[in-house]
Amino acid sequence: MKTPRLALAATLAAATAWLAPPAHAVGRLIDVNVIDRDSGTQLPVYRHNGQWWVAGRPGARYAVQVRNATGERVMGVMSVDGVNVISGDTASWDQSGYVLSRYQNAQITGWRKSRDEVAAFHFTALPHSYAARTGRPDNVGVIGVAVFREGDVPPPRPLPRPAPRYESPAAGERSAGVARNQASPSPSASARAEAAPADAEVDAWQSQKSAPATPRLGTGHGEREASYSGTTPFERRSGQPDEVITLRYDSRDNLVAMGIIPAYAPPPPGRPDAFPESPDARYVPDPPRRWR
Repeated sequence: MKTPRLALAATLAAATAWLAPPAHAVGRLIDVNVIDRDSGTQLPVYRHNGQWWVAGRPGARYAVQVRNATGERVMGVMSVDGVNVISGDTASWDQSGYVLSRYQNAQITGWRKSRDEVAAFHFTALPHSYAARTGRPDNVGVIGVAVFREGDVPPPRPLPRPAPRYESPAAGERSAGVARNQASPSPSASARAEAAPADAEVDAWQSQKSAPATPRLGTGHGEREASYSGTTPFERRSGQPDEVITLRYDSRDNLVAMGIIPAYAPPPPGRPDAFPESPDARYVPDPPRRWR
């Protein structure tokens, strides 16, 4: 008999939304991509030798955006640099994860410190990453999500019917109406629709690989931020994940040096400025002095 596991629910205030599937996501049951939070841009995904890569910007905060592409609840056990993002333990499939409702979209913005806070993810040099600072540098540079479908949930027990009693016809009609209103309608079966993975493949420029141009990137333990969550019971359908999604990352210079990104590919655009000629906030100036 399977033991229910308590998993952290992805009820993240201001980070959860119901959106259309992203254009450059990786995954089948869950779509995964990375958002540069400082520029607001979604990082392009590159495929090279059977692996998926994104180019991080050193110093930038980022979020792992996950979207449940199915019509049922799923749980994603998430790791960054080989470390579970909820517990801080060296990552394993049987640990706590985020539970996503059907078609739910959420952004995981940091290492969870409590039900109310996270320490922000940000790209940093490998020696300054959280994994390296806690003595686990071997798996720096990878984001992973192990996806589990939910086991069959037994239907609720029907409420016992009250013992019949003699009533006038009018009272009997009123009593039956109350019983019908109190009875729980049987839920209809949800259609399970799995979104096809988006085509995010970009043919990498085939060139002679060289040594990384800059130090490898890892994920740092940034400033505390508000991020609200709760817990919910979740029984896995199987002890083995139904899907394992792996997304590697490094700096753009290093990905160019390794032949993953074409050297001539333009960098992703930054966030446009609506008032480029007014970089500083200004207030109402004083009126001119009256000359005597």
